[in-house]
Amino acid sequence: MHDFLMAFLGGAVIGLAAVLLMATNGSIMGISGIASRLLPPISTDWLWRSAFLAGVLAAPLIMTLITGIQPVIEITSNVALQLIGGLLVGLGTVMGNGCTSGHGVCGLSRLSNRSIVATGVFMIFAFGTVYLSRHVLGA
Repeated sequence: MHDFLMAFLGGAVIGLAAVLLMATNGSIMGISGIASRLLPPISTDWLWRSAFLAGVLAAPLIMTLITGIQPVIEITSNVALQLIGGLLVGLGTVMGNGCTSGHGVCGLSRLSNRSIVATGVFMIFAFGTVYLSRHVLGA
């Protein structure tokens, strides 16, 4: 029950953040778009973007302080897989004109056709990646 409650609350906070950002700033809460505009040429609205990313990075620490439970984060030690994965995610984000948070959270809630297709493609590739890594590569 604890895991369900934490997931439910996490989803609610993400949804609330997306609504608040859209209502106050008119911006979609997509991490790739927020972060990319902090790279040169830096956007004039860099302050809220920096604060948002700081909040994303601080969230696990804040949850640990509140609950006393440290989030489990599993990352492969295979540097080649990390590099390939990072490049593929970056390429997919550019090709899809956004990331899973922008399309999956904000785009779907706005019933955006482009986001519905993009999220479907994300999910198909995610299912395929998990299948390959567990059943073919034995990871």
